Amino acid sequence: MSEYVDKDQLDAQAEANVKTKAKSRKPKATKRSKPNPFVQILNGEFLAKDYILNNLSYIFFFIFMMIMLVAKGYYGKQLNNDINSSQKTLDATTAEYVEAKAKLEEETRRGYLVEQLGPMGLKETVNPAKVIRIKKDKK
Repeated sequence: MSEYVDKDQLDAQAEANVKTKAKSRKPKATKRSKPNPFVQILNGEFLAKDYILNNLSYIFFFIFMMIMLVAKGYYGKQLNNDINSSQKTLDATTAEYVEAKAKLEEETRRGYLVEQLGPMGLKETVNPAKVIRIKKDKK
C-alpha cells in the first residue's frame, strides 16, 4: 500500500478534522435565566428598562407624594407640640385668673371692708337704701 499522498491534500484533511473536532468540543450554550431582581436593583439595570423609562413621570410623582407624606407627619407633630405648649400657657393663665379673682373677692368682702374703713370713720349703714321712683306722665 504504498500510495503517493499529496502533502497539500493531507494538510487540508488535517485542518478539516481539526475544525470538526473543534465544533464538537464547543461548550454547550448554558441556558441564560433571568437575573435576580435584587441583583438588578443593586447594579442599576432595572433603571434602563423600557417600562421604567416610559413611566418615569409617574415614578417622580410617586416619590414626590411620599416626601409630602413624610413632611405632613413632621408638620403634624410640630402642630401637636405647639398645641400642647399653648394649652400649658392657657392653663397657667387660667390658674392666675382664678387666684386673682379669689383674692379680689376676699378683699371686697363686706366684713373685711368694714374693718378696713373703720379707722377712717366710715361706718356701715344700718338702714336699707331707699329707691326713689318718678312716674312719667304718658302724653
